[in-house]
Amino acid sequence: MSVLVGRKAPRFSASAVINGGEIVSDFTLEQFKGKYVLLFFYPKDFTFVCPTELFAFQAKLEEFKSRNTEVIAVSTDTEQSHWGWLQMAKNDGGIKGITYPLVADTNKTITFNYDCMAGDFDWDEEGNMTAFGELIAYRGLFLIDKEGIVKHQLVNDLPLGRNVDEALRMVDALQFNEEHGEACPANWTKGDDSLKTTHEGIADYLASH
Repeated sequence: MSVLVGRKAPRFSASAVINGGEIVSDFTLEQFKGKYVLLFFYPKDFTFVCPTELFAFQAKLEEFKSRNTEVIAVSTDTEQSHWGWLQMAKNDGGIKGITYPLVADTNKTITFNYDCMAGDFDWDEEGNMTAFGELIAYRGLFLIDKEGIVKHQLVNDLPLGRNVDEALRMVDALQFNEEHGEACPANWTKGDDSLKTTHEGIADYLASH
């Protein structure tokens, strides 16, 4: 598994469904320059854990936006599959009401470049990919800063849903560090004491906690 933290987020241009129903063909990260991006991968449309995560991110969407952060989802499904799922009501197993972008990584290059590919594959002597079974995305999550640098990443196995509050906490921690130049210790949440990265600062923090 590649560590992308500290590196430029891989670029891409792909089809996506935005605003819950509009298909665009050239969705990119570059359009969000000057904003933070919470980019997350999910395995598959019309499944079980995935809609719980998609709705959980939607429920916190305004909190992310208030922090100048865009939420973007990616799976290896087609844009038509995304669109169809978005038209179905929640009670019918759909995700109607999701308004942030769903990117269609149908050629799997985005998932591959972010090293979130689940499934067995190899390359033959001519450089062609050979897949053994289905290739879908793990539950990858990447926090990208305003300069396009990955600052946090998390990759879960398929059955393990993510904690959206933790994703929001990481946005707060990154922005606090950028603003104040101080570190965020274990279990830090917005409003807690921070940590000056000196021997004296560490000693003072540990003595008071």
